Amino acid sequence: MTTTSSNPNPLADTMPTFIGMPKFPTMAKEALGNTQQRRNLQHATHTIRAKRAAVVGEMNDWEALRRNGADTKDEVLAHLDTYLEQLEAKLVESGATVHWARDAEEANRIVIGLVQAEGVDEVVKVKSMATQEIELNEALEEVGIAAWETDLAELIVQLGDDRPSHILVPAIHRGRAEIREIFRNKMAAVGRPAPEGMTDEPRQLAEAARLHLREKFLRAKVAISGANFAIADTGTLVVLESEGNGRMCLTLPETLISVVGIEKVLPTWEDLGTFMQLLPRSSTGERMNPYTTMWTGPAAGDGPQNVHVVLVDNGRTHVLADEVGRQGLRCIRCSACLNVCPVYERAGGHAYGSVYPGPIGAVLTPQLRGTGSAIDQSLPYASSLCGACFEVCPVRIDIPRMLVHLRTQVVDEHRGTRNAESSAMQAMAWMFADNRRLQKAQRAATLGGKLLGKRTSLGAIPGPASAWSGARDVPVPPKETFRQWWSRTDGGRR
Repeated sequence: MTTTSSNPNPLADTMPTFIGMPKFPTMAKEALGNTQQRRNLQHATHTIRAKRAAVVGEMNDWEALRRNGADTKDEVLAHLDTYLEQLEAKLVESGATVHWARDAEEANRIVIGLVQAEGVDEVVKVKSMATQEIELNEALEEVGIAAWETDLAELIVQLGDDRPSHILVPAIHRGRAEIREIFRNKMAAVGRPAPEGMTDEPRQLAEAARLHLREKFLRAKVAISGANFAIADTGTLVVLESEGNGRMCLTLPETLISVVGIEKVLPTWEDLGTFMQLLPRSSTGERMNPYTTMWTGPAAGDGPQNVHVVLVDNGRTHVLADEVGRQGLRCIRCSACLNVCPVYERAGGHAYGSVYPGPIGAVLTPQLRGTGSAIDQSLPYASSLCGACFEVCPVRIDIPRMLVHLRTQVVDEHRGTRNAESSAMQAMAWMFADNRRLQKAQRAATLGGKLLGKRTSLGAIPGPASAWSGARDVPVPPKETFRQWWSRTDGGRR
């Protein structure tokens, strides 16, 4: 675990899956070569964004809801310690057991201990970003415990030995034919095989997953979930999902372990009303979420009788200490920013080297993990700064401002380091600092423009600038500067 001198709160460790990943441009270039993935991403993101726009357009008070959501989250972040203690007290009062985890290692150790105490070697899981972030499945597997993902998209990812590429739709990069082959080839090894003659028709694929998962639901003694919201004044946890599989996990097993990021707290039950309008519209483009499950500790004779809640920091207090960056903790994982981002649409989620892809990942990951690696240093630059992410964010996270803030941080961390770019910038600063130098440079440039005749671009530039010119048309210098034109024409009068 590492810390920075200006922020004593610990950073999250980069999990093994992402250690050593190259910087974003390298990953994105590889992804851009996958035409099938780009087609899948374009179709899916455009479909979801259109549905979102339609249902948001129905709301006359949408902007007021956004402001209310942002204000509520800011209130939580400003008094996070108070609300967490209140949440813990209410959870304990309702019969739940609360555990605190400083980092991923501690969280995994707690969960493994709880599962082993039940004497089982398998668990069923509700889709959870927090457990992906701490790589809980991998930690469980290391000690011989199988973790079965029950969300359809997560099941596709798990059976395909793949990684999620979207927060809401983890298998968004997969086509129906690919999913059929994954089911045909992998289901039999871990349970009920795919039905004979299964096609790639969505209904048949969903039925295959339902049959495969049903036996796991019915025999599971332990379930693991996350939570979309944790309400401080009642001790209630809330999970929103679309398939009903999550509800099976949350109600059938005897023991329920919920791994929850500490930023998921809401102050009061009334505050939940705002987010129940913001989240479904922003994520799936629906007016109301299909399956919403809430529980406040165990209920005698109904559902899990052993309820554990693991509250995870894992770098969040480090983010909280940054006055600009802390607004990233408002995020409710709706994915609206991913679906409008031109960079994500083309590069896909794997290029971000994190479980949090897209614009929110570009700001959240470097804050959680720091900017010590090549991938984390490059993420703040994975944006055109078009601002579309802010326009659709239901809690008004100013991602473009955060990106610029993080770019400044990366530059400051490398200030004094000599490379081709810094040398070029120093040369430009030297030239612009003196008018005579600038005029000499302009005369040289215009002479070069005249010598190049009718050419309009320079083409590929050799040496250190080759990477820059490889993706751009570099125009030839003008044959005359504005000052030269002004002098020659007397300000356009002759």
